Amino acid sequence: QLQLVESGGGLVQPGGSRRLSCTPSGFTLDYLVIGWFRQAPGKEREGVACISSSGGSTNYADSVKGRFTISRDHAKNTVYLQMDSLKPEDTAVYFCAASLQRSSWYSCRRADFGPWGQGTQVTVSS
Repeated sequence: QLQLVESGGGLVQPGGSRRLSCTPSGFTLDYLVIGWFRQAPGKEREGVACISSSGGSTNYADSVKGRFTISRDHAKNTVYLQMDSLKPEDTAVYFCAASLQRSSWYSCRRADFGPWGQGTQVTVSS
């Protein structure tokens, strides 16, 4: 099962930065598309950023373009989400998930990814 574990969340002041990590439970991420998603209270889970298996292609939600960067380190078997210029509206539980569909990084749709873990809470507040 393609279970991933998220880490790195916490409390951040507006304008601050945070880096989230996504690691697998006993398998390689090399051939998988990986996506970061988030869910705020009372809202649906939405795609934030997705990256192709090679790392050469990425896609971002309009709300985070220019502020967030998704990357992957094959040697460390980890995918990251660097979040800069954070805003209160970025507050949410952040999830990472895998997809076996090679083109899924382009649409970055929740339905193409899974399974889902516990996520990591990011709170942006002064």
